[in-house]
Amino acid sequence: MGSLHYSFLVLLAILVSSANAQNGLYLPVRKDPKTLQHYTTFQMGSNRTNINTVIDLGAEFLWFGCDNYTSNSYSPIPCDSSKCELAKGQGCIVECHRSDPRPGCTNNTCGSTNFNPFEEFLSGEGYYEDTLYAKENVQVPQFIFSCSSNDYLQGLASGTTGMLGLARTQISLHKQVTGKLNLPDKFSLCLPSSGLGKLSIGDVSSSSKPDISPLLKSTPLIINPKSTSPVHAVGDAAVEYFIGVKSIRVNGETLSVKDSYFTFDKDGNGGTKISTIQNYTSLHTSIYKPLTRAFVKAASDMKIKSVAAVAPFRACFSSSSISKTAAGPAVPQIDLVLPGIDVYWRINGANSIVEIDRRTSCLGFVEAAPRPKPATAWPTTSIVIGTHQLEENLLVFDLVSSQLQFSSSLLAHGKSCSRV
Repeated sequence: MGSLHYSFLVLLAILVSSANAQNGLYLPVRKDPKTLQHYTTFQMGSNRTNINTVIDLGAEFLWFGCDNYTSNSYSPIPCDSSKCELAKGQGCIVECHRSDPRPGCTNNTCGSTNFNPFEEFLSGEGYYEDTLYAKENVQVPQFIFSCSSNDYLQGLASGTTGMLGLARTQISLHKQVTGKLNLPDKFSLCLPSSGLGKLSIGDVSSSSKPDISPLLKSTPLIINPKSTSPVHAVGDAAVEYFIGVKSIRVNGETLSVKDSYFTFDKDGNGGTKISTIQNYTSLHTSIYKPLTRAFVKAASDMKIKSVAAVAPFRACFSSSSISKTAAGPAVPQIDLVLPGIDVYWRINGANSIVEIDRRTSCLGFVEAAPRPKPATAWPTTSIVIGTHQLEENLLVFDLVSSQLQFSSSLLAHGKSCSRV
C-alpha cells in the first residue's frame, strides 16, 4: 500500500509539472540598486542550486560560475556531437587534469566562448547540460549551458554568478524552453524600477492581466545582416533585437536627423537595438546633440530650470522646477516613431529623467562613444535602448511572427511590472 501511495504521488507531481509547463515558464526579475543591473533566479541540477544571473537580451546562452556547483545529473557536451554543432561550439576542451571531473572541468568537452559585457573580456570554457527548474515546478531537462571560473565575474551585480542569454540562437533560454516544452517561441520581459518584475517564456498571453493587452502596440523585429557580437563567424547576422525607428520627436516636434542613422549601412552600422546591459540609452552624436537641444528648449518652455550638467549626462534641471505625475516627472515627451500609422514608443518622465539627488534631475540619455579608428570588427549601432528607458514597460518578443509588442510606461495607466 505504501509503495502504491508513493507511486501515485510521483505520478501526480509529473502531471502537475506537465500541466504547468503547458502555460510556459516564469522567472522573477529584480533590480540591483548599486549596478542597476536586472537579474533573475532559477535552480539547476540534482541539488537544485539557486542560480542568480544577469539578464542579457544580446547573450547567446546561459553561463555561470561553476567553482562551487555540484550535481549528479549534469553531463558534458562531447566534442563533434550534434549538440556541440547546435551550440556552435568553439573547439574542444582537453586540458582538465583533475582526478574528479566536475562541471567546469572535464575533457573531450565542446568548447564555448563566454563573454562578460561589463568587463568586456572573453573566456574559453565548455558546454554542459543539466536540468533547469523554475517556478510552479516546471522542469527543463538536458538544458545546455556553459560553466565559467568565478574569477570572471567582475562587474556583475553582487550575488549574481553569470549571464542569462535571450538572443536569437538555438541555445538561448527561450529557444531551449519552448523547444523542449513544445511551446511557441515567444517571451515577455517586464523590468522593474523596484520590486519584482517578470520574465515569461512560451504562452506569454497568460502571463499578464487582460487589461494590459489594449496597451500594447506592435512593430517588426528586424535583423541586422552583420553580426554585432564580439564572437562571430564571417557572414553571421546579428542575434540581437533591432527595431525600425524612423525618427524621434520631442513634444511632437521631429528632430532634424539624417535618415541614414536609423538604417543599416553595408557594414551593419546604424539602426536601433534593445539592450538589457546598458543602463541608459546611448545615441550617436548626430542624434544625441539635437535631442538634448530640443529637450532643453521644450523644458524651458515648460518653465523647467536648467542647471549644471552631471556626468555622464549633458542636460540637467532643477528638481524643484519639475512637477510630478503618475508617469514620473512632468517633462517633455520623447517618441520613437516606428513603421505604421501612428505607431510610436512614448518615453515619459519616469523613463527619460534620472534623479541625481533631491535638487538635480537629468535627461537619462548618453552620447555613444566615437567609433574607434581603425574600426572594430563589429558594427556600431546608432541607438541602443537601455534599461532605464525599458523599466515598467512590458515587452513581448514574438519570434514566431518576428514582432515586438510594447506597452510604453505602465505607470501612466496606474500599473507596474510588479502587477502584470
